[in-house]
Amino acid sequence: MTPRTSPEPLIFAPGESRALAQAVSQAAGVPLAELEEREYEGGEFKLRPLRSVRGQAVFVLQSLVETRAAPIALRLVRLLFLLQTLKDAGAGELTAVIPYLAYARKDRRNKPRDPVYTRYLAQLLEAAGVDRVIVLDVHNSAALDNAFRIPTDHLTALPMMAEHFAAQFPAGKLAVASPDIGGIKRAQQFREILERRLGREIELIFIEKRRDGQVISGGAIVGDAHGRNVVVLDDLCASGATLMKAVTSLHNAGATSVHAAVTHTPLEAGLAALGTTNGIAQIIVTDSIGHPMFSEGSERCDKVRVLPIAPLLGCAIARITRGEPLAPLSEHWPPR
Repeated sequence: MTPRTSPEPLIFAPGESRALAQAVSQAAGVPLAELEEREYEGGEFKLRPLRSVRGQAVFVLQSLVETRAAPIALRLVRLLFLLQTLKDAGAGELTAVIPYLAYARKDRRNKPRDPVYTRYLAQLLEAAGVDRVIVLDVHNSAALDNAFRIPTDHLTALPMMAEHFAAQFPAGKLAVASPDIGGIKRAQQFREILERRLGREIELIFIEKRRDGQVISGGAIVGDAHGRNVVVLDDLCASGATLMKAVTSLHNAGATSVHAAVTHTPLEAGLAALGTTNGIAQIIVTDSIGHPMFSEGSERCDKVRVLPIAPLLGCAIARITRGEPLAPLSEHWPPR
């Protein structure tokens, strides 16, 4: 009797995330399946898989970032409808791959009657039939774990960024800085990766920040920036105000040079503002937003270097399909 083989896994993506999905598909060695996509009057739409998915492991990629053509809310609805469509069509394990997870910054109540959007988002995805969620450098991984009742895999671009800075600063004094207290754990993880890669101690710095509405103040530094090349690390750059404040504080503290490393850049204006900041040497970002970093006709920032995220996402998908752990992806790049 011929042994029964498991159907091959598939990747699906709505049109607004298809370019990134194509690169992920090539990196993972998993086919990118076709969708019928139709738009109707009044903003309604239809997404239909053009091949059978019954019993197959299916990955659906969608980055929840704002663009003129596809606002965040529309991208979220399209993701939810596509996931439910695939579940109704008999998909086996259904995984949502969301490189940039919108609404993740509202993860707790700071004031009476505050919403908790991470929990609401988790409930929506679970109701759509998702079995697993993959995210990249989410704002607060502990809050997301608490929000979901299904497995969540937190990928990180930190090892990729560490490889870049290790090659740039093989010797000399180096420091990693968090622009606020909330990012200390992320900065600590990045420092440990860099220390293993370079085989020497690296200073850890964090900067005091206070926010009152849209006004950011503070700037006191804990740690030694004097005479050091400093990498300021953050999960995202929206307006750029937090990072610009950190750059000024670090130079005032005697830093030799200041560099920024940011995973998500959902707004072009924030990245452009950061690029024009005096005293910042370079900005390392990823293409997690899934569309070109700068719009046509805009003034490109020569300080920006974009690290492609498709190899990391593709490697994670390939490991999942082979039943291999994802932990090595958080420690080294390329994984060992």
